Order: sequence, then C-alpha cells, then structure tokens
Amino acid sequence: MPNKALITLLICLASWLSAEAQKGSTSYEFLGIPVSAHSAAVGGHNISMCDDDITLMFDNPALISYVDDKTLNLDYTSHIASTMKLSAGFSRIINERATWAVGANLLNYGSMDETDLAGNTVGKFSANDINVQGSFAYLLNDYWSGGVTLKCLFTNYANYNAFAMATDLGLTYHNVGSGLGLSFVAHNLGGQIDPLYEDREAMPFDLSVGLSKRFANAPLRLHLTFDDLTHWEKVNFIQHVILGADVFIGSNIWIGAGYNFRQAHEMKITNSGSHMAGFSIGAGLNIKRVKVGLAWGKYHMAASSVLINTSFSL
Repeated sequence: MPNKALITLLICLASWLSAEAQKGSTSYEFLGIPVSAHSAAVGGHNISMCDDDITLMFDNPALISYVDDKTLNLDYTSHIASTMKLSAGFSRIINERATWAVGANLLNYGSMDETDLAGNTVGKFSANDINVQGSFAYLLNDYWSGGVTLKCLFTNYANYNAFAMATDLGLTYHNVGSGLGLSFVAHNLGGQIDPLYEDREAMPFDLSVGLSKRFANAPLRLHLTFDDLTHWEKVNFIQHVILGADVFIGSNIWIGAGYNFRQAHEMKITNSGSHMAGFSIGAGLNIKRVKVGLAWGKYHMAASSVLINTSFSL
C-alpha cells in the first residue's frame, strides 16, 4: 500500500479547500488550458495515463515517475483569436524511485489597443499569464507513485502585476499486468500573495479522480475522469465526467478521441447547439527518441484550439 501520510495529507487538504473553493471568483484560469496533446485528445483533462510523456506532469505530478531520463519538451497551443500558449519541460531521474521535473507555461493574449477615457487610442499594451513550476515524484512501491508540484504564478496586464503560489498533489496506481491506472489529484492548492487589484482572488482549486484501462487482447485503452469534484452548485453529475479512448497502432502511433460534458454544456448556445464543443481528437508518433503529438479541441465558441507537443530524450 502507498504511504499513509501522503494519502492523509491529500485528503485533508482537499477536504478543507473544497469549501474554500466555493467562495469568490477565481484567478489563473489559464492553468486549465491543456498542455498535453494526448490529454487534450482524450477529453481535455486526463490524470491516469501512465505513459512516457512529460507533458502529463501538468495534469498529474505523480506521472513523471514513468518518464524517461533527460526528456526535453516544447509545446504550442493556439487559443482564441491571437491568444497562444507556450510550454516547456525537462525531467531527470534521480534514482530507481525518484524523478524531478521543471516546467513553464506562458499564455500570451496578444497586443491590444490602449485608450483614454474618451476612447482615443493612445498606444498598445500586452497581457500575459506565466507559470513556472517544479515537480517531484516518488515510486512508493511497485504499483503506487506520489507526486507534488510547486507553482509560481505571475500575471502582467499592462501596468498591473500579480503573484501567487500553488501546489498540485497527485497519487497514482499503475498495474502493468492488468493495464489499469487509477489517479487522484488535487490541483492549485494555494493563493495570491500580491493581488492584481486590492482584493485577493481564489485559486481555481480542482479535485479529480481518473481511471484508465488498457486491454491485453486489443490495442485499445479507455479513460474515465471525474473532474472539478468540489463544485456541485447548479451542476449535474454528468457535467463532471470526461470520456476518452485511444487506439495504438504498433508501439509508435496512437490515435485518441474524447468528450467533455462540462465543456459541451458551458458552451452551448440556446437553441443552436454546442458546435462540436466538448469533442476532441488527436494523434501521436514516436520515432526512437523523438515524440510528436497533435490534438484539436474546442474550448470556446469563438474558435478551436490546436496543440502541438514535441519531446526529445537526450
């Protein structure tokens, strides 16, 4: 069994913050935009894929236990209008059980017009959200791994700045023989230290449970994720569910698809449907020490998003 102290800490923090997460508005919502093309392809958020994929550390820090030594990753996400997200990561194995990784995200909102009170354009300004993080994972035994991520979050909107710190806690069960993966993750435990304005905003706390099952006699893996389990007001149970599946062609190619019920519901326009919101697809290719992933998803009614991952094992 996994370390009882780690499980107790995760449960206590999640239980205490489940109530706090209901209060006030939240900031740093950009943390919810997927980084991993594989995770994005199977529904936009997946915490239970125990693959050699460093980008999954942004979903679950415990998953870096399954990443090759000296893996470097670069990512690009096109978002709404001129908004884009850039990410990078690097992992290193310390010994047979311990792995650390560093990563960063930049969400750039593009250049915007600056106007005076009369509406006259007086210049341009930019806006950015930045996350710089460090992760550590430890194999507790042959089946369980635990992980923690510490995030430093920076906001720069024209002349306004903010700073926050947050932590992710992850616990994963992985049985190679049965093809079963089970994970529990608490995201964004923390708060603003230097707020953008006078009032401090809450962090986008999220408690998730995920299950993945790969079949021995078929090149298929199914995923079931329960997301945002601390928010139940005006939300049906099905809106916490993410379904996904990936198919493997040999050992070098994967093709995935998913459906996120929450996204479909939140982006649905009255009497006009959701315009494919909630659906996602993607594929990946592994060639020796190079891995490439590509995914498509719709996270806003105004535009679709495309994610590109490239990883190198040095």
